[in-house]
Amino acid sequence: MEINFDSKAIIEVISDLVKTPSPSGFTDRVISQIEAYLNELGLPSWRNRKGGLLTALPGQDSSKQRMITAHLDTLGAMVKEVKSDGRLKLSLIGGSRWNHLEGEYCQIFSADQVYTGTILMHQTSVHVYKDAGTAERNSDNMEVRLDEKVESADDVKKLGISVGDFVAFDPRTVITPGGFIKSRHLDDKASAGILLYMIKVIKENNVSLPHTTHILFSNHEEVGYGGNSNVPAEVVEYLAVDMGAIGDGQASDEYSVCICAMDSTGPYNHHLRQRLVELAKAHDLSYKVDIYPNYGSDASAALRAGHDLIHGLIGPGIDASHAFERTHVDAITNTAKLIYYYLLSPIAGD
Repeated sequence: MEINFDSKAIIEVISDLVKTPSPSGFTDRVISQIEAYLNELGLPSWRNRKGGLLTALPGQDSSKQRMITAHLDTLGAMVKEVKSDGRLKLSLIGGSRWNHLEGEYCQIFSADQVYTGTILMHQTSVHVYKDAGTAERNSDNMEVRLDEKVESADDVKKLGISVGDFVAFDPRTVITPGGFIKSRHLDDKASAGILLYMIKVIKENNVSLPHTTHILFSNHEEVGYGGNSNVPAEVVEYLAVDMGAIGDGQASDEYSVCICAMDSTGPYNHHLRQRLVELAKAHDLSYKVDIYPNYGSDASAALRAGHDLIHGLIGPGIDASHAFERTHVDAITNTAKLIYYYLLSPIAGD
């Protein structure tokens, strides 16, 4: 069944998701947001004990099933120390780099209130510190300047801020007239938005899938164990939808759906990869096959956990991963279409 893909609608879903803070370990808000979305579609959903969210779309064959995932957790930080001058030291969650965070606005979540601040070098002022440009950006030198009248650790503690409080980075989302999406946390909320849109399309158009398909919105991917559980025994194929990383030596670009051949965990299933390439060619989609040497996915985590699966990985090409990320609506649309045609295709051997 052919459908029209509304790229504007997909972008709206993605924009809503990136605005909801959700560092790994602090994802209840965004999971509740997804629950409400699925509830509006009349789809039941349930949380696993890790806090991830699952739903399922019935198919003609329930003996051989599929699972498809995107992760909702993002990079972030925790308060490591309240300094004597009222500034905060941080411990990073996930694979951020300090130089990517300098000057970023942030939110600090205490037990009962949300505060704002800015992540800065201690030696920021060029009028005071001769090493403002050369000092190492590291956990000792980087700190949060709170937007509160605080001059001591006691002042901060009176606000209710303490060690272990989560810190989220401002996404700074911008949609350009030319179709670019600039934002933090496109890894992997771009893919999560695509999946939500696809669920809506399939549900509203009464699309009949050949195989029952489980959808997992995982919440610990950035720390390595998001999608490694809750895989039903009937699941044969497991497809992670994540980003395609762009840079020197990479084939991926911001306009295509990227199909991963191998990452740091080893090769993805060759037969599934070839089938995804064939589907992209058959439907005239812009695609790139690529290798990501510093990468892992929910699908590879599931294999490490011992699940006997055919596993694959696709996603929109995203520039400057784990920093000020950017992609284009073309990559979003090509990824959505490949997922759709994949879900309509039979499992290998059927």
